[in-house]
Amino acid sequence: MKKISGFDISFNSQSKRIVDIKIEDEILDKLIFPFNKFNVTTLEYKPFTRFTIAKSLDDLSLNELSKFLNSVVRDRETGCFVVIPKKISSKIDDAFLVKLSTAVAHLIGTPNHDAMAGKYYARFFVKHKDDSDSYLRKAYTNMDLHTDGTYVKEKTDWLLMTKMEEKNVEGGETAMLHLDDWEHCEDLFNDPAGKQNFTWASPKSKNIDYKVEHPVFSEDKEGRAQISYIDQFPEPKNMEQGIFLQKLSDALEESKNKIIIKLPVGSVIVANNYFWLHGRKPFKENKDLSRELLRIRGSFFNN
Repeated sequence: MKKISGFDISFNSQSKRIVDIKIEDEILDKLIFPFNKFNVTTLEYKPFTRFTIAKSLDDLSLNELSKFLNSVVRDRETGCFVVIPKKISSKIDDAFLVKLSTAVAHLIGTPNHDAMAGKYYARFFVKHKDDSDSYLRKAYTNMDLHTDGTYVKEKTDWLLMTKMEEKNVEGGETAMLHLDDWEHCEDLFNDPAGKQNFTWASPKSKNIDYKVEHPVFSEDKEGRAQISYIDQFPEPKNMEQGIFLQKLSDALEESKNKIIIKLPVGSVIVANNYFWLHGRKPFKENKDLSRELLRIRGSFFNN
């Protein structure tokens, strides 16, 4: 395993496809000054400042961290990492986590505009009561395995999610599945229906006023399966597409190779959006339940 001074790097206990990167206190202390140079509003209004704080993080690793993050997230064998402060203290506040998420994202690529929030990232709560129009905030419903960006025109190469805070939470674990571990991938990848163009729409809360068309499955340069799928947003055009989507949904949710992870507050998880699917287990009912998440989606740098 790669060694970078100030970072404790190991495989996740649930899967060797996921790499854990714990930031030591010495690095966190050195990040305080460059992170405090810009407030969150500045990061939102001045895109170049996001690269400035990303470089400040990378410089503390002698520019080894950016190379390592890119190698992990692009590697088919892994494709996922979790960055987290080794110790959570008072200095790891709300603004620090926004900046850490921003820095990590800008070491691997360029974020897309998130139409739901109107900026390069979105923050949202999952609570006891919900009257929204998607599964995202429905605490007591299983969020089925899916990829992100299925209904937008922009490329979505990767997804970043940060657990900002949570209170009175039981359940709600993260579910993940790597395509190469999915028992039914070959059968469904070879089904001609999966290569047809499907229409993908989105509910009003996403603030997208168009529909897109693309197949569920595509191939990478080596001919391996890639997937772009979410259960809520496709509009099947005929019986063949409808039945295929049902088979796909059942086969994903019945997989015995799903990884169930409980991520602590402060975790920044990044996954390759072409061969990792993610979801969420239902929470145990609690009227005081609260979890806040931050999301960034984007494309890889071309170089």
